[in-house]
Amino acid sequence: MARRPLAVAITGGIAAGKSEALAAFARHGAAVASSDEIVHRVYREDGELKAALRARWGDAVFEPGGEVDRAAVGRIVFADRDELDWLEQQIHPRVVRTHEAWLAELRAREEPPALAVVEVPLLYETGGEHRFDKVVVVTAPAAVRDRRRGGLAEREARLVPEEEKLDRADFAFVNDGTLAALDAFVAGVVERLSSV
Repeated sequence: MARRPLAVAITGGIAAGKSEALAAFARHGAAVASSDEIVHRVYREDGELKAALRARWGDAVFEPGGEVDRAAVGRIVFADRDELDWLEQQIHPRVVRTHEAWLAELRAREEPPALAVVEVPLLYETGGEHRFDKVVVVTAPAAVRDRRRGGLAEREARLVPEEEKLDRADFAFVNDGTLAALDAFVAGVVERLSSV
């Protein structure tokens, strides 16, 4: 019998519907976590990270109350690839450690859930797929994603192409229809993986 819970990653392009898919997994009984939420928590709670940010960029990336000003950080890293690389080297290991601790806590439970699903936007870009038992890719045509978010071309230039993500996925869904269709897809994935 497979380990419970099975570790499942959701990934896909910008504005493809990853967060909606994560919410659907939660509705269907999976334990869920969002890497974006973990990043927010790391920014708030990790004193070592705050010290590293202050040493690198000074007070300009902090709000008056001492919290990290993510918009200020964003302006720096999206204008300079080297700064973005540095930031990702600080953030990604912390996110991975937090996710692994969460998964270990779930597995230690007397009655662990069948599935532990994490939304990981940069899964393939960071080589993180090996940490998961299964990968779900949610995609949508570029025109649909651009309508949802706008200005995708520049942000997606450094990402793994959608076609490659689809080829590497265990499960894939083209999210160009209704939320009900996405929910039905997720329900099918949950049913298949819960019986493994």
